[in-house]
Amino acid sequence: MLQAIEQELEKEGLDQRDFSELLVRLLDYGVICRDESQIEQQLYDRYIRLEALVADYLSLIGVRVQHDRRFQFVRLFPPGAQVPGMEEPLQAGGQALRLKLNQQEVALILVLRAQYDKALREGQVDEQGCVMVSFESLSIAMKNLLKRTLPEQLTERKQLFRRLKQLRLVQLANEEQLADGDVWLRIRPMIMSYVSDDVLSELTPPASDNAAEEVKEIEEGEEKQTAEVVEDMAATASAEAGVAEQTDDGQPADVEQADVEQADDTQASDVVAQAEDDKPAVEETPQPAGEKASPASLFGE
Repeated sequence: MLQAIEQELEKEGLDQRDFSELLVRLLDYGVICRDESQIEQQLYDRYIRLEALVADYLSLIGVRVQHDRRFQFVRLFPPGAQVPGMEEPLQAGGQALRLKLNQQEVALILVLRAQYDKALREGQVDEQGCVMVSFESLSIAMKNLLKRTLPEQLTERKQLFRRLKQLRLVQLANEEQLADGDVWLRIRPMIMSYVSDDVLSELTPPASDNAAEEVKEIEEGEEKQTAEVVEDMAATASAEAGVAEQTDDGQPADVEQADVEQADDTQASDVVAQAEDDKPAVEETPQPAGEKASPASLFGE
């Protein structure tokens, strides 16, 4: 077998060391992305030349290879792993080669998958299939979907995102900016193979059902409020009609109002006349004949 491998390597101008370096990198990280770094760019280009040889070699231990030519990444799956979009494995495998994630990592991967699916529906995907999201929107989505929050300690937060960066699920320019809410990160299309559509549908129920219920409740509330307003208006109109009909002599309400105003004017005239009668009489001093009345002096003379 080794001789056959060496012969294939000689055809590509490579040696056993080059082949070993590629396999070790794949088995160590589980993924190679061409746009991650210069080293992974070289390893990905080497894998393109040795794709069939690598697949045959890893198939002996039950490891399957996913190669996305469009977004230029290679990912390994352990024996027995169920992968969305890939055929079921022929044999079940153990837990030795499986990746173990903690609760924080699983929760963040679920939210990243939901954010990626949302941006995918809105067409906000770049040429590499990545989606840009802000740290603030990611925190809000985690609280709304899972009722959880990101780690408050900066050290734990760095460790969490460093782990996802190692899995090539996100791209983050500077980990020191995780303390700020303005930092942005890229979600890689590899997130699609980590969370299936069934799990995503359970995580985010359709918004149409909730929206329909809310609209129905609003419509019922508006109908009830409209009915109450109509009843109040009818009661007010009935009360006003009753006042207009209740008169002593059967006359309309406007005639009765005119009589009241006339009575008020007569009473006011009587009060004014009584006030004139109550004024004290002013005695006038007779003036001598032939003299004209002189105006009163300002100084009392």
